[in-house]
Amino acid sequence: MLDRRSFTKAVGLAAGTTALIAAGGGPAAGRAPRRRPRTPESTSFEDVLQIEAGELSVGYVDLGPRDGQPVVLLHGWPYDIHSFADVAPILAAQGYRAIVPHLRGHGSTTFLSTRTFRNAQQSRVALDILDLMDALGIEQAVLAGYDWGSRTADIIAALWPERVKALVSVTGYLITNRETQKKPLPPAAEWAWWYQYYFATERGAQGLADETYRVDLGRLVWRFNSPTWAFDEATFQRSAQAFGNPDYADIVLHNYRWRLGLADGDRRYDALERRLAAGPSISVPTITLDGEKDPFTPAGDGAGYRDHFTGPYDHRPLVGIGHNVPQEAPMEFARAVMDADSL
Repeated sequence: MLDRRSFTKAVGLAAGTTALIAAGGGPAAGRAPRRRPRTPESTSFEDVLQIEAGELSVGYVDLGPRDGQPVVLLHGWPYDIHSFADVAPILAAQGYRAIVPHLRGHGSTTFLSTRTFRNAQQSRVALDILDLMDALGIEQAVLAGYDWGSRTADIIAALWPERVKALVSVTGYLITNRETQKKPLPPAAEWAWWYQYYFATERGAQGLADETYRVDLGRLVWRFNSPTWAFDEATFQRSAQAFGNPDYADIVLHNYRWRLGLADGDRRYDALERRLAAGPSISVPTITLDGEKDPFTPAGDGAGYRDHFTGPYDHRPLVGIGHNVPQEAPMEFARAVMDADSL
């Protein structure tokens, strides 16, 4: 992982969304209306496409009609695009264009330059998705995700609502305030986050860098996060292939260390992070989902984050479901996407 001094010397302003942010504009500032380029269509989740977008070559699956309402489906950690292997075909069959990207550091999504800082702070990950939408010529999409994907979708809906037709967010409002993160949680809640403290140590960094341990860790987290989900080893291994990305360890470590205030981000995004730390409201039509068996589901049936959503809204608890909602409850997740689009 590059240190701050090496990063400052090495990185220059990127093109596209990143350059516009650095110049003080939004992703759409000063641009002509987008024309959707002709892009290939995936035939299955084995048919992963690649496109250059911002800092990255993004690996993604793209199912459904080219003229359908775009839906961008965003996975979390330690997971990959296969969390939506059942959801995306359901949506495509209903006429939606379902786009499922590997987040940075996962699967076939790679950096275009070896010099680019392996940054996983929340605003940068969100900008990746805007860069992808720009590269695909998509002006507006329904965004739906869980874990890292919920946070990313929440950020885009809060800061760039014109790009979001509707939102589905598992566990509600996940935008990070690093000052708030410094405050302790009740011990049971802290215990659920054991791996972020592991990643804060050099021992954890070495464990994540070990190709065997990183897979074993992912399997352990799957079981902890979804205690009622009887996934088989083949299902896990299908996703674990995404953990072989050469930047996987750096991206995962930076994400959790940055959230705890233990790693610097990129100063170009300081203004965005200040806006996010203020807890901006989300006005786009939204459905939030909470898994009953998810160890990170907050108490109160969504009441703790309800005030952040100021537009058309619905909340749905999912009995017996854990953390990986789209893979554990694909019909319910797909229904939430379609219903949010109609709010």
